[in-house]
Amino acid sequence: MSVELDDEFQKELIEVFVQEAQEWLQQIHVALDELQQGPTPERHLKLAQTIKVGITNMGGGAATIGLSEVERASFSTIPLVEAVQDPLARITANDFIALCKQLGHIHTLLTRATGVAFQTEGELELPVGLVVNVPTSDLLAMLYRFREGQANQGLSGRNLLQIVIDQVEELKKSGIEQCNITSLMEFLDRWSEGEDGFVVAVQAQVPVLIDEIMRLKSEGEGAGQSAERFQTIVDQAAELASSAQQINASHTATFFTGLHSFLTIVMEGRVAVTPPRYEAVESRLLESVKALQAWVDAGRVERSAIVGILQN
Repeated sequence: MSVELDDEFQKELIEVFVQEAQEWLQQIHVALDELQQGPTPERHLKLAQTIKVGITNMGGGAATIGLSEVERASFSTIPLVEAVQDPLARITANDFIALCKQLGHIHTLLTRATGVAFQTEGELELPVGLVVNVPTSDLLAMLYRFREGQANQGLSGRNLLQIVIDQVEELKKSGIEQCNITSLMEFLDRWSEGEDGFVVAVQAQVPVLIDEIMRLKSEGEGAGQSAERFQTIVDQAAELASSAQQINASHTATFFTGLHSFLTIVMEGRVAVTPPRYEAVESRLLESVKALQAWVDAGRVERSAIVGILQN
């Protein structure tokens, strides 16, 4: 066979391989996406097998046409697939990340070897919203060790750790042997968003409250002439107290509950308030904002530590 015919034949083989590789990669991508969403154990095994078969086919096909780099990269991926194939084993986010990175490497090698840009519908990326299941008993043991370490260091924390422990303990009592790490991390994210949202609300409303309190101070007995306006700040204080309770900001909730009671009494004209008393309320409002910010900052530190445990 002439060199020209050999080249033509090799080109045809590569074209066929490219078509098949595209199909294998698409199947792998779809299976991996579903695998990361925490399917049933039976489905989990089937999806992992789909990925393993696709990788094996790719390596074999690459070997047939002499694409040695793609061949080696493909067969090097099999241990990474095996690391996530058992639904009852401890599977970490790092296991999926390593697999995704290796598949991305194969994409690069395929493109370089064939001159064809290998893409699937929805490019393979590092997992987002990854579902990882961990034995409930193992996770509880790690959380207990962390709590003990905090106690030994004299760290009180923000009690988020205890909330997470309580949730995991409830799962264990219910007979749930595998804990969904993603759900716990999403819970922490929602909690953080709630706290941040509350801080924004406080920072926006406290200046308004202070302005109204200073207006009451300057108007004195005449303040009763603006009942509707007065009612607005009373309602604001009540709303802030309720929001603080929802995120377990107990000190802030106590303060705004007291402020609501104070403003209600003033609005109803049951007490005469001196200017120094209004000034004291203003000072407490400013202090409450600082204390709340410190409380939220402490929560971020504790959440970060908990997330570190969940991801290990």
